[in-house]
Amino acid sequence: MLDPIKKLFPSFSSELVKDVDTNATIQSFKTGAVIMRTGQYIKNTVLVISGKIKIYREDENGGEFFMYYLQPGQACAISMICATKNETSQIMAKVVEDVELIMIPLPLMDKWMMQHRSWYEFVIDTYRSRFEEVLEVIDSIAFRAMDERLEFYLKRHADACGCKDLKLSHQEIASELNTSREVISRLLKKMEQRGLVNLQRNNIELLK
Repeated sequence: MLDPIKKLFPSFSSELVKDVDTNATIQSFKTGAVIMRTGQYIKNTVLVISGKIKIYREDENGGEFFMYYLQPGQACAISMICATKNETSQIMAKVVEDVELIMIPLPLMDKWMMQHRSWYEFVIDTYRSRFEEVLEVIDSIAFRAMDERLEFYLKRHADACGCKDLKLSHQEIASELNTSREVISRLLKKMEQRGLVNLQRNNIELLK
């Protein structure tokens, strides 16, 4: 486990890398697996080695609102907060590309915050970066019309995969933006007419 830790988490001190290697375990999950559900207690802090995870917020009716992706070299800030306070999860985490995860037992969270400066800085930086990302999502909801929210949503997905071809259905987008499929289809058609996207079945190519 040492090599992927050193490569993906270069800020970790050599002592922290050894502690992770000694105390953590690696687990794999297939695409479609839900690895964290709203309301469940969190037993481990998760670091991503490979693959991709989508983080959602669920409403009372089971609707899903997309928040952000977790990718290699990242950790879930919200799960860290819930873990340290022994609270139930306020999010759902779903695998969208087969993942390998480093699972760190909860008791080590606080211990390493005291023992390892590099772990403390990693946790704080994770909190900060996710807070900024969530603020962008809030701004999108509060201050942008649906067409602007859709463009913002597509660009976030493109940035996450480093690609222009997005494997997304109109219904999936509608669910994650809390609107109807008809609205999304109409707005995507307008974007296509403006030369911003090329629409195919369950595939959207960003042109600009």
